[in-house]
Amino acid sequence: MIPLFLSLLLAWTPGTGAQQDTLMPFMAHLDSDNNVNLKWGFSEVQGTITFQLTVKTTGWVGFGLSPNGGMAGADIVIGGVGRNGNYFRDYHATGNGFPLVDEKQSYTLLSLIEADGLTTMTFWRSIQSCDEEDVHITDSPVKLIYAYGKTDDIGYHSKTRGTKEVNLLKFMARSSPQDGNYLDFVMENFIVPAEHTYYNCKVMKMPKLNGKHHMYRVEPVIKNLDLVHHMLLYSCPSSVNQINEQQCYTGGPGADCFKLVAAWGVGGLAFELPGNAGIPIGGQDYEEFYRLEIHYNNPAQEAGRRDSSGMRLYYTDRLRQHDVGILDAGLMVPSWGYVIPPTASAFRSYAVCNTAHFSDILPDPVPDLSVISMTLHTHLAGRKVRVGLFRNGTQIDFLAVDDNYNFEMQRVLNLGTIKTIKPGDEIVVECTYYTANRKGVTQLGLATTDEMCLAFIVYYPAISVDKCWSEPNMHAYMAMMGETDYQGIVEMLKTKAWDQASIAVHEATMKKVPQIGFISNDHSNYTIYEGNIPNMMATPSVSCSSDPTLKGLKTNWPGSVKS
Repeated sequence: MIPLFLSLLLAWTPGTGAQQDTLMPFMAHLDSDNNVNLKWGFSEVQGTITFQLTVKTTGWVGFGLSPNGGMAGADIVIGGVGRNGNYFRDYHATGNGFPLVDEKQSYTLLSLIEADGLTTMTFWRSIQSCDEEDVHITDSPVKLIYAYGKTDDIGYHSKTRGTKEVNLLKFMARSSPQDGNYLDFVMENFIVPAEHTYYNCKVMKMPKLNGKHHMYRVEPVIKNLDLVHHMLLYSCPSSVNQINEQQCYTGGPGADCFKLVAAWGVGGLAFELPGNAGIPIGGQDYEEFYRLEIHYNNPAQEAGRRDSSGMRLYYTDRLRQHDVGILDAGLMVPSWGYVIPPTASAFRSYAVCNTAHFSDILPDPVPDLSVISMTLHTHLAGRKVRVGLFRNGTQIDFLAVDDNYNFEMQRVLNLGTIKTIKPGDEIVVECTYYTANRKGVTQLGLATTDEMCLAFIVYYPAISVDKCWSEPNMHAYMAMMGETDYQGIVEMLKTKAWDQASIAVHEATMKKVPQIGFISNDHSNYTIYEGNIPNMMATPSVSCSSDPTLKGLKTNWPGSVKS
């Protein structure tokens, strides 16, 4: 029996654009030049998902699902319209070489059309395939990869390739830009010091805007991709009233600017908010000064490099329904005495944010917070990041899960479905690190070789809370470990002879000891409290179902069209 979703889809013919949009309502440009466009639609009831890939080429096109954004482990289809008709096959990659043909062909071609310099390939598969050579599609973000050639001779794709992370099953459609107004917050010909790690902070005055506006799109302006590791843009309180530029975290006029407005990490692309929400800027009640922070990673310690990177913020005077805020949750940085042992294949760190204490620093009742997207952040050793949501001591959901975290691809995760944080809920951030190739301990800190464990939570309505961090109570840790020399604890952990047993004890103890929580807002108000790390559930396993088949089915989709 043919699934209803596919019955409708198979009745579609080129030229009936309205039906196509209904059946494949989601769309994403996979590259920055808009040469590679993907549309898709799915039926969770039928368990099917259909893709339509359109590429600006008359050669072969390839599309795949990858666990980490690369070739290894990827599930790939390659097709095109050749001289003798169409060709289409399901492949899998075991490394960076040419992929291997799957024994079981789990993808079904619906049409291949080549016209007006474009190749359009439409195909479908089960959401959950039982084929071990396929990648499961879940409601978590997946790394999509693409490549294409100028001819039908399938070979090395050179620069015509790329990757983009998309939540296929919980995609949140983006609005079209309302106008072309934007503000640039950038460094200007900054000479990057010949240091491995340097944080530069620049306080700038925003041009006068006539009344409140909403910022709805952030684009990175990257001039030196090999130097810029991440960027943060903060608004400043009224006490900051002069421009300034200096090394971050050394005092100065911008030290009090901590209301996060935008964030970007290496590998990230432009980010646009949904059509009903925007970050408030301008007007009498909003800040005039902003601080741009850029983390420069210069491992070669090159001298004389200049940089003018930063962020471009698009804004509109047509106000949206909700003001957006960004909450920085995770492990406090730096955290005194916290070390990640060497030789660990998977060491887990935890932090907790108890929203019951938001009311300690807020004068008004705390509303429900609707989470729309997140950015997860670790440094080089990070391999997994999970953010759990707890209510009344029980985990009710994951806000985000990335079991294939890639330091080189730190991007905004669009949740697609809004998740609600209620007053009193706890947010637990878990980061898993790989240090098997390290000889010494890793500390929490600012350098790329140090570590972080953070989740930037984008939500509405905005409240005046910026940070919700925690760190283990090291006094309690010492008591549990039978240590008495508080001042010598760091040196003891650095020189400890670590093995798998001691690593496991250290991880369990760090999780068990009470957490010291810290919550602050943009008015320099803060509260400190004590909490505990609850047990986080396992990431839900993915079950597969048998592939439906179109065997013997005749359709009016054109099998091959070349013009």
